[in-house]
Amino acid sequence: MLGATGATLAQPADDRLLPADQHTSDKARTLAQRHVRGLRALNAGIYHCIPWVEVRQHSIGFFRPRGVTQDDRFLAIRLYIEQDTSPEFGKLSLEDRASAMFSRYVGAMLRRMNAADATLISDPLLDGYSVVLEWRKQGARGSSGDRPIHETIAAFMPKSLVADFLAGRLPVGTLADTARVLAWDGERAIGQLRVTAWDDNFVSTFKVANYQLDPGISCG
Repeated sequence: MLGATGATLAQPADDRLLPADQHTSDKARTLAQRHVRGLRALNAGIYHCIPWVEVRQHSIGFFRPRGVTQDDRFLAIRLYIEQDTSPEFGKLSLEDRASAMFSRYVGAMLRRMNAADATLISDPLLDGYSVVLEWRKQGARGSSGDRPIHETIAAFMPKSLVADFLAGRLPVGTLADTARVLAWDGERAIGQLRVTAWDDNFVSTFKVANYQLDPGISCG
């Protein structure tokens, strides 16, 4: 997926970040300007170290959570997850599929967000974090029959909750219990889901066949 030879390292597209001037409030623009280097590092780390996920255009930024009227700003990232077909996964209920995805990716993304910019968690303008996960729904297609349906969950977590999780004071199960998680089946909004979560080191241990990191890149 990524060029691993030659003198020039493959680099992620910078348009994965929502530009500061396209944020919709002074608060959000200030956050985007203040933390742009950290957001670029976050984007690059995912690009090199988690090559089976896709960060699409303008999918990293400081967004207002859905349904919130005041100008709360959450650092948000949206990932499309490419995964092999699994009959076992497909047979699970939506709640169980969402729980599995939450367990695999939400904690890992929160750690990456903090590692990319350790000053984020203490920024008084930041109100929380959001991780949006999208994946192909197995065995389902749209009304035209030629377009796959995607399932999506969006987890919203206040900064104090994330701070406790990152410091080891809060287990991932409690993080899931307390997070606000919304779900979609294709374009259809499901509403809030109750998910459970457990420790899952998939992101740090899974290896893509025949994939090699560019020289000088370390994933820790």
